[in-house]
Amino acid sequence: MSPDASGRDGQLPLERYHGYYIEDLAVGMSAFFGKTVTDADLVLFSGVSGDTNPMHINRDFATGTRFGGPIVHGMLTASFISTVIGTRLPGPGCVYLSQSLRFKAPVRVGDTVQVRATVKEIQSERRRVIIDTACMVGDTVVLDGEALIMVPSRAQAEAAQ
Repeated sequence: MSPDASGRDGQLPLERYHGYYIEDLAVGMSAFFGKTVTDADLVLFSGVSGDTNPMHINRDFATGTRFGGPIVHGMLTASFISTVIGTRLPGPGCVYLSQSLRFKAPVRVGDTVQVRATVKEIQSERRRVIIDTACMVGDTVVLDGEALIMVPSRAQAEAAQ
């Protein structure tokens, strides 16, 4: 059943299904997300992605590598960026167009990854925003990059109603 404006089916009302409009964004705005990675996260990500590299899920194999134990899939860490962008900044209604990634250090089971997304540039006429992205474990940047996001405009949303 699809939600209606009253939210009677237990869903959010339709007007709550949007994040920021392009007009609401400002350079320097930031949003954050944190996640402690578990063994279960690695197994589930391996299953859904098909990436069963033993570096991630076989402790005996990974112990014999230069990392000395399993490391988290880089793309699992990167997926936390999608969480920030899709749920917080700009949030629901935005569309991911591209993302550059630089993997800088390994993430291990038990690490808490803190993700930061910061508005770097706004292209209002194109309804695009460039967001600097970074994932950190403690004070160490483990992954960084830049995202290009399409963001709805208030006028576009009003015309659709």
